[in-house]
Parts: sequence; C-alpha cells; structure tokens
Amino acid sequence: MAKNDQNNEQQQDIGQLLKVRREKLASLQEAGKDPFIITKYDQTHHSTDAKALYEELESKLLAGREEVNTDGMEEAEARAAKKADYEERREIMDAQPINVSIAGRLMSKRVMGKASFSNVQDKPGNIQVYVARDAIGEESYAEYKKYDVGDIVGVKGYVFRTMMGEISIHAESVVLLSKSLQILPEKYHGLTNTDLRYRQRYVDLIMNQDVKETFVKRSKIISSIRKYLDEQGFMEVETPMLVSNAGGAAARPFETHFNALDEDLRLRISLELYLKRLIVGGLERVYEIGRVFRNEGLDTRHNPEFTLMELYQAYTDYNGMMDLTENMFRHVAKEVLGTTKFNYGDIELDFGKPFERITMIDAVKKYAGVDFDQVPDTEAAKKLADERDIHYEPYHKKGDIINLFFEEYVEEHLVQPTFVMDHPVEISPLTKRKPDRPDLVERFELFINTWEMCNAYSELNDPIDQRERFKAQDAAAAAGDEEANHTDEDFLNALEIGMPPTGGIGYGIDRLTMLLTDSPSIREVLFFPTLKSL
Repeated sequence: MAKNDQNNEQQQDIGQLLKVRREKLASLQEAGKDPFIITKYDQTHHSTDAKALYEELESKLLAGREEVNTDGMEEAEARAAKKADYEERREIMDAQPINVSIAGRLMSKRVMGKASFSNVQDKPGNIQVYVARDAIGEESYAEYKKYDVGDIVGVKGYVFRTMMGEISIHAESVVLLSKSLQILPEKYHGLTNTDLRYRQRYVDLIMNQDVKETFVKRSKIISSIRKYLDEQGFMEVETPMLVSNAGGAAARPFETHFNALDEDLRLRISLELYLKRLIVGGLERVYEIGRVFRNEGLDTRHNPEFTLMELYQAYTDYNGMMDLTENMFRHVAKEVLGTTKFNYGDIELDFGKPFERITMIDAVKKYAGVDFDQVPDTEAAKKLADERDIHYEPYHKKGDIINLFFEEYVEEHLVQPTFVMDHPVEISPLTKRKPDRPDLVERFELFINTWEMCNAYSELNDPIDQRERFKAQDAAAAAGDEEANHTDEDFLNALEIGMPPTGGIGYGIDRLTMLLTDSPSIREVLFFPTLKSL
C-alpha cells in the first residue's frame, strides 16, 4: 500500500475514533450525566500517598511474617500455598482498611468480563485500580466500560496488594469527571516528536514522567534560591517590565507601543537599573526573579524570553559576590539533588570543591598564549586578532579584542566551576574600575560546563564616570552596535543622590535548571518555549 494511502487510512481511523468519543459524550449528556457540569471532587489522597500508607501499615501488621516456602512442592500445591498465604495476609490487612479517594487521568484499561484493571495517573505518580461490577454496581460498571483512555476520573475505595504484588485500589465507586475528546499518544511509544512536545507541553507532561520531574526540579531550584537569599537578609522585590530605556545588559530589546500614553516602550532586557535605584533608596539587600526579553537568536541555550535572578547588596564588592554565589550554587545543588557532585551528560561536576578563580587576562595567556598586559594599545590588539583570524568590528577597542580572544580560546576549557575575574572596562559599562588598573573592572563571570552561568560586579556608583560610560555606549550604538546601552538620565540622577558601595549578581534560572536536570536544551526546561508559528 502506498504511503499516502496508509496516511489517509490512519486519518480516517482517527476521525472515526474521535467521532465515537463525541457520541459517548452526547449519550452521557442526554442521560443527564454530563461530566462537564461537575464542579468539584473530594480528592483525599494522591497515588503516592496511598502506596506509602499501605506500605507503612503492612510493615506494622505483617512484621516478622515470613514468605511461604514452596521449595519441593508440586506446581499446583505451590500455587495453592501461595494463594492461601496471600488470602491470610489480605485478611489481616483488610481488618484495618485504608480508604482513599483519588482523582486523575485514565492511562490504561483492561476489561475482563465482570472485573477490570485500570491505571490512573495523578500529579506525583500513578496507581492500579481494580474495578469489579459487584463492588460498584451493574449500571456504574456498564458506564465505566465505556470510559476512554485520557478521561479524568475520580475513584473511591480501599488500598490492597494484588497476588502479583502490586499495591492497588479496590474501587467502590468510579465517576467520570471530564471527558477526553482527543486521543493520547500510544502508551508504549509516548510522545517523542520534539517539536510537538514543545507545542503541546500538556500532552508531553501526561506522557513523559521525566519531563514532569524536570519541571518539579525547576520549581524546587527557584524555591531553594529564594530560601537561601531570604535567610541571608535579602528582600524580594518586583520592578517594571515595560521601560522607556532598556538597559543593564548588552542585548537588543523588543519594542512596543503604549497606546494610552502614545509612547514607544521596550521590554526589559535586565533587572539591574531599577534594583540599583532601590539600593539608593536604602533597602541594602534586594533581589528579583523575573522574566526578561532579548531580541536575539534561538539555540540550545538561548530563548528570547527567559527567567533571570539578580541581586544587589550594599557595602560589599565582587569578592563578596563570589563567596555568595559559590555558597548559593552549592546550597541549591545539595537541596535539589541531595549532593554537590552530579553529572551533566558524561561530565561529572563538583560543586563541593572551592571554585577556581582566574583573571580574564591570565586565562587568555594560559589558553591562547597571548599576554595582553604586554599589548600596548587597540591597534596592536587588532593586529594580533588579524594574525589569529579573529573577526572584530571597526569600533572595537583593546578590551573588546581581549574578550574575543577569551571567547575563542578559553571558554571551551572552563568545565568545573570557575570565576573569570577583572574584565576590560570597554565591555563592562556598569562596573567599578579596579583602583590599581583603571583599564579593568571588578567584574566576574562564573563558567560551568563551558557555559557562562553568572555575571557579577562591584557596581559603579560614580555618577560622573557612569555618564562617560553611557556616552561611550551611545557612540557605539551610533556606530552600529545594536546591543549597546543608552544614557539613562533618571538612573544617573539616582546615582547623584548617592549609592553606597555595592555588589551585584545576575544569572539565568533556565541555564541553571538545564545543568541540574541534565537537560540538553533550554527548551526542555521552559514549559512553553518560543517557537515559530505553524
């Protein structure tokens, strides 16, 4: 049969199955049993609760009871002995029944005459359900037999262990809570089409337990960060997403128009400038976990909207931020994974050891064999770049060239946690200069698994220097740099009011989640990643 004919036949089969589901719904509604008018269900337990309670009671009531020994018995005799032992155990357990009411999605169903076995999946797991006609009534059983995989049901009954050893629920009532009018992917193959998984994350979560576990871990990561920072005396705050000047990072913003004010606005690319205003206001320790938006490409580590964590602490510098970052990452790994040593792919990462610290110039010297302390100016730096076939823009200066060498030669070697410190001033417009090296700033980036994980500064609080840096950024923008910052007069006014010495950190929650869940792509850790419209 031709492939097109097979596809057409499959589509016809699916169309017929979908039609049957709608007919079943119509039949229920005509009988006054519309599942969509049900507004609540008394769910007392989850599947995992039911199993844990049974195992706890079982260990208590059957303590010391040994398994029946069938060695030397004939097959029929052994079966009879095992059955008798099971019935005795069942009688003991049934004397103290564990009654539960669970709700979830019907994932499988095997009808065997007067009794059936189903599997019901809820948020934390799934459990087998034994449904007998004599237990739920003939009319209810006839209805249950018409339920489809994908339907959402409520089950009341008591917990027991089958002869095969599986903890299950003996149903005393089953009610249809919502009718599924679509067909779930086939059980044993699941949902494997990557694009479809991202577009229909709701189906992905139903069919792939590991996906659900990834997002549970993501939630724990965020909770762990909040807990750590709250205990360190930080205050969680919220700042604007729609701004007139999108600054605080090197990125191209999304632009929009606010009709009520007839003004063009931008979606924020960073949390930095507003959080620093709060430091000026005297809050001393603030942080925000929020969405930011950067109009850039898509790849395995970049999505145009992502979740950023930024914090600012008065009266400390980038050394204090390094200590805080190292302790925070170690804390999160231990709380979420239960260990500071874990694998990403084939690489074992160790957050338990002290993180390495190296300057950017020393790192370039180590891996590229070029000592930029001996390079006198921009012209000489560009000559070196030409010799190494490293592309640069006409407006780039010596500091930009150093960064290009770093990206080309160093990043691939930074596998274990490494702080790369003391960046060139040209690539750090919001950072305080080093007192003994005005061409460098007190900034670090944390690299893990060759990825940039974190960016942090001793924050620039000199409003005169900051204005000059903004001027340089404006000039770069005029020369064609679409990611350059622009002068922010209100932020400069805040600095003129006076900002104390301050340290700041920013890092992406999504990339950290990728690392701690061994996920190969940022799309695996975003519920709804950005995709091209169909």
